[in-house]
Amino acid sequence: MKKILSLAFISGFSLMLAHSSLAALKEGQAAPDFTTQASFSGKAFQYSLKEQLKKGPVVVYFYPSAYTNGCNIQAHSFAENADKFAAAGASIVGVSLDSIQRLNEFSADPEFCAGKITVASDADGKIAKAYELSVREAVSGRKDTRGKDIDHGFAERTTFIVTPDGKINATVGGVSPYENVEKTLALIQKLAAERTTKTKS
Repeated sequence: MKKILSLAFISGFSLMLAHSSLAALKEGQAAPDFTTQASFSGKAFQYSLKEQLKKGPVVVYFYPSAYTNGCNIQAHSFAENADKFAAAGASIVGVSLDSIQRLNEFSADPEFCAGKITVASDADGKIAKAYELSVREAVSGRKDTRGKDIDHGFAERTTFIVTPDGKINATVGGVSPYENVEKTLALIQKLAAERTTKTKS
């Protein structure tokens, strides 16, 4: 796995630089609400951002496709750090144009989501576009890391931290998949520390 991650890191980083986030919604703007099919540990369910925000901040991360190099790294990194996000009071949802069938496999895959993070299906790209992200059309003949056809478009890799008031606290884009997770975790932990300070004062 380490060898796969190190090799994929290079290609994922290059791809990220080529498609860095420029037009995405920014800090302070309202985060578009959405309800869609999602999967956790191989089981599909109806996900509501509005309902999840009642429990605390939500990390909404958009990624191109399950079972592609950079996205595999990002999912693996989020899964490895899931407990740290939870300790800071935040939940995670990955959003892509993958079908729910592909996401059921990806969410349960021990190498990637490992039954620790939720991934949601944005099959028509409407959610990504609502967050002002670019969506590339499907490319005929493209394969995933398992050798299976990818028959859907790719959303721009960008992460949003959404606070319970429905506002975007921070936007993370233009970095490698691994750095995306690191930066997001640091921001979530800072947010948690600020909440604690505010509560004590």
